Amino acid sequence: MTPSALDELAAAASRHEFAVGSVVVDYTSHVPDEIWMVCSGQVTLLHTGDDQIAAGQIDTISTGGIFGFFPLLTDGDVQFKAQATEPSTLLRLPGELVRPVFAQPSGLSFLASSAWGTMSGKRSAVEGPASRRPVGDLVRAEPVFTTPDTSVRDAVKHMTANHSSYVLIPLSDGEYGIFTDRDLRTRVVAAGVGVDVPIRVVMSAPAHYVTADRLASTVLMDMLEIGLRHMPVLTQHRQVLGVVEDADLLAASTRQSFLLRRSIGLATDAAELQAVSTGIADLAVDLFRGGTDASATSGILSVVIDSVVRRALELSLATSVGLPRSKFAWLSLGSIARREAMPSSDVDSALSWADELAPEKGRLLRLAGRVHTILDACGLPADSNGAIASKPRFARSASEWARATEEWLDDPLKDRGLVMSSLLVDGRVVWGDVAQHTVPAAYRRMRTDHPNALRLQLLNALSDKARMRSLRDVLSRRGGTFDLKAHAVTPIVNLARWGGLTVGIASASTPARLEAAAGNGLLTEPDAKTLNEVFALLQTLRMAHQVAQIADGHPPGDIVTMSELSPINRSLLADGVREIAAVQRRVSNNTR
Repeated sequence: MTPSALDELAAAASRHEFAVGSVVVDYTSHVPDEIWMVCSGQVTLLHTGDDQIAAGQIDTISTGGIFGFFPLLTDGDVQFKAQATEPSTLLRLPGELVRPVFAQPSGLSFLASSAWGTMSGKRSAVEGPASRRPVGDLVRAEPVFTTPDTSVRDAVKHMTANHSSYVLIPLSDGEYGIFTDRDLRTRVVAAGVGVDVPIRVVMSAPAHYVTADRLASTVLMDMLEIGLRHMPVLTQHRQVLGVVEDADLLAASTRQSFLLRRSIGLATDAAELQAVSTGIADLAVDLFRGGTDASATSGILSVVIDSVVRRALELSLATSVGLPRSKFAWLSLGSIARREAMPSSDVDSALSWADELAPEKGRLLRLAGRVHTILDACGLPADSNGAIASKPRFARSASEWARATEEWLDDPLKDRGLVMSSLLVDGRVVWGDVAQHTVPAAYRRMRTDHPNALRLQLLNALSDKARMRSLRDVLSRRGGTFDLKAHAVTPIVNLARWGGLTVGIASASTPARLEAAAGNGLLTEPDAKTLNEVFALLQTLRMAHQVAQIADGHPPGDIVTMSELSPINRSLLADGVREIAAVQRRVSNNTR
């Protein structure tokens, strides 16, 4: 601010005293027209909780710090409570004098370094509740290993020496076994097995694991559903970071989503599943408005949708007598597979089965059709472009998928190879035999075995230009609207997918792909960081827009009317699109 503007602000400011524990402002019931500066003392910002969503600390503001600018700039859409944690003196600064500052380049720079970092979960000063943190951040100690031939006696001694309740056992096929305190009780002591037997006899193998980018809240729900108390955490390159226990994640439990997921699993027929699934949209609204950020909300939403898909498949299988359940896999594709679902997301899917099930192809296609009929009734519509498992193009044997993958890699322009590659690289098995998903293995070797196909992936990613207005917008006179997904999110997702393939990563989240690809020779670390920050901003804008639509009784979508956005959100969106376009140009220039 200029000196004269500062003088005007100082003259208009008012001083207020707050005792320990007193609430400075509660943004759940107050639409602000001010921001606050701490002159002395300390104020804690808290997520506002209810009986279903636990409150948690967002940040601590000390002398000289300000807060309230995000509620001010979004007309109260960002909600939290500010509470004095010691005797404090604060200045109330009028909104009409500070709001214009945030629309200036310096103000936007401040927001980019603070607000965007908060939204993308990268603030280092305050970590926030565990539920909104990647599970990799919760790993407390180095992993504990032993060999398959180690005796149970020596393995337990090793666990005791390392103060560990588990031990991991590397296997020859690249997988891991795991042995825990509970295994000692149930598989050794209770079963009367001698402690001199090799650990491989009583370990669990292959161990379930998660990648470090998964949200803690969704990992906990997976552990509760499977009945596990330990979960190995691996990097995208399959290096073990450590093991988290259910006790580490209990603070991440989102009670509302867990109860909904349990109800989904207990649904006895399609009608009951449909009735239970009506709570999915409300879950997104309650989570986001209750303080859960967009990334965590979409991750939890993806996990809940996975539960509906699995239950719909199980109910459909009940009428398919004699169809071997252990010989095929159901794949989720698209944003749900990346765990980036929005309330508007449709369901993309694929089927893969063991070659011996070839005579059952017709039954498998009909099974997929029944599943999607149930999902449609549950408010989870099938992909409008036909990328669903009931279509022969997306239902093949494991060897057929492997052959098709090699053909797409040899000639990406044949048989829509680029499009199919993009869909199947994102694929994630949500039900059945993981070994039937044969596509990712070929793409992990893409950089060395098919460099030309990888280059076409990049050119395809760069063809989706980030822009505020498209030719279609101009011709249809729709210049006052903006498609958040098509013109901003999709270019980032496609660049991230290409980036992941350059370092041998197939299925993963967009942020994880960008982080892994940083410094690959074409995408610099600063550009990868920028794309991650803009992606977090866009996901927040999308979630806020769709949650508001649901609350107003409208179907959710990605088309926003620019005039309905707050001035700061319009500025942030425009800046974000420009940042994406700038990264695209730099990557394109680096390829020449």
